[in-house]
Amino acid sequence: MSAHRPVLFEQTLALLAVRAGGTYVDATFGRGGHARGVLERLGPAGRLIAIDRDPQAVAAGRAINDPRFSIDHAPFSELEAVLAAQGAQGIDGVLIDLGVSSPQLDDPARGFSFRQDGPLDMRMDPTRGFSAREWLLSADEVEIAEVLKIYGEERAAVPIARAIAARRHEAGNEALRGTAELAALVAGVLRRRAGRAPLGKDPATRTFQAIRILVNSELEEVATVLQSATDRLNPGGRLVVIAFHSLEDRIVKRFFARESGKGDPADSVRLPRSSSLRGLPPASPEQARPIPRLRLLARVLPDAQEAAANPRARSAVLRGAERLAGVSA
Repeated sequence: MSAHRPVLFEQTLALLAVRAGGTYVDATFGRGGHARGVLERLGPAGRLIAIDRDPQAVAAGRAINDPRFSIDHAPFSELEAVLAAQGAQGIDGVLIDLGVSSPQLDDPARGFSFRQDGPLDMRMDPTRGFSAREWLLSADEVEIAEVLKIYGEERAAVPIARAIAARRHEAGNEALRGTAELAALVAGVLRRRAGRAPLGKDPATRTFQAIRILVNSELEEVATVLQSATDRLNPGGRLVVIAFHSLEDRIVKRFFARESGKGDPADSVRLPRSSSLRGLPPASPEQARPIPRLRLLARVLPDAQEAAANPRARSAVLRGAERLAGVSA
C-alpha cells in the first residue's frame, strides 16, 4: 500500500465496518487509498466494485491485480447501471469521497489549478460534457454571477461576471484560453474592490470552485448517488460520505436526516437556474413522512493532528448511516 493515507482513513473504514464476505462499492476510487483499505479487510469471498469518472483514476485502478476487485469508468450517478452490469444485487456498503482529487489539482493540464497555467477545462472526465472555457464563453453574465454566488459563495460574483463578459467582448474567441488568465482577471476585480486591504493567498479560489462544481454537475451527482446507494444497500449496510464543500455536505446532511425520519421532506438546497436539480426532490404529499430507511451513525471531523498533516483534510466532514431492516427500497 502507498505510504500516503487519504483523508480520515481509519475513521472512514471504521464507519464502513467491512464484513469479510461482503460486497462493497468505492464510488470515487481516485488513486485507491480507501479501496486498498477495504481490500485489506475483505476475505476471499468479498468483493469491491470501484467507480470513477476520471480516465486516469480508472487506469490506476486497473493496475490492481485482485480477483475481488473491479473498476468501471462512470460517474457515480450511474451506480445503478454499474451494479447491473456487474451482476451485483444488494450491497453491504458504499463509500463516496466527494470533491476533486489531489492528482487532478496537481496536474496543470487538467485545468483545475489557479496556481499554474493550463487549459481552462476542469472536467473530471475530459471525454464528456463541456469544459469550463466553453461554458464561460457561452453563459450570459447573469448566469455566471449566479453560479459564482451560489456555488462559490463569492461576494464579488457580479463584478467578476461583468469582467468575464468584458473580456469576451474584447478578445472574442481568444478570451480565457488558460487558467492563469481567469485567475488574474478575478484577482484584478478583487484588488480593485479591496483597495489597499490584503486579498488573501488565493483570491480565485471561490470562482474556480464554483465553475468546477457547475462543469461537473457535482451537486446533482451527489443527490442521485445518495438515493441509488440507499436503494441498493442490504439491511445493516453502510453508506459513508466524505464532503469537503458546505453545499455538498448540506445535501448529504439533509438526505440522511430525511431518510432517518428526522428531517423535513420538503427541505432543499438552493441551486442556480443552470442546474437541472433544485436541491433534493421534495417528497409527494402522501409521502410527507416516509418510513425511515436509515439509522444515523456518526459525524466525524478531522482532529488537529490530521488537519496539520494533511491540509486537504481541514474542511472534510465524514458522515455515516446504516440501512434499516424491513423497509423496502
